[in-house]
Amino acid sequence: MSIFGKIKTAIFGEHGPLGGQFSGRKDAPAAPTSAPVAPPQTTAAEPSSPPPAAPALPAPASAPAQAVDVEAVLTGIAQRKGGQDLNWRSSIVDLMKLLDLDSSLANRKELATELGYSGAKDGSAEMNIWLHKAVMRELEKNGGTVPAGLKD
Repeated sequence: MSIFGKIKTAIFGEHGPLGGQFSGRKDAPAAPTSAPVAPPQTTAAEPSSPPPAAPALPAPASAPAQAVDVEAVLTGIAQRKGGQDLNWRSSIVDLMKLLDLDSSLANRKELATELGYSGAKDGSAEMNIWLHKAVMRELEKNGGTVPAGLKD
């Protein structure tokens, strides 16, 4: 799994605020739907079909996803962990530590490659600041609600 995939899973995963109900996940249970009732068959030769005027129902995958409040999830994780003084709001290293991910330079280089960073992958402040903002923007693109201060 990609580094960003691990970050996303840590925030949107089973232990997130939606208890596994995040519809963007492949393993999330499908929402129950009601199917149109077919008219009773009159003869064995007639195929059963829904009435012509029956409205089309959207597929479960097209149901609107409930957005995940990324800041609230991360704040909750930080509170549960207690004693750690991590600046996850601006530091990619601390964000990764908060999520129990390897924050080594090698992993940050891999994350930079995944997210399209074009500068020197040397662990500089510039790279790390860019990574943090890019992760927040990607989380928003993937169903998260992220305050402007965390992604700009």
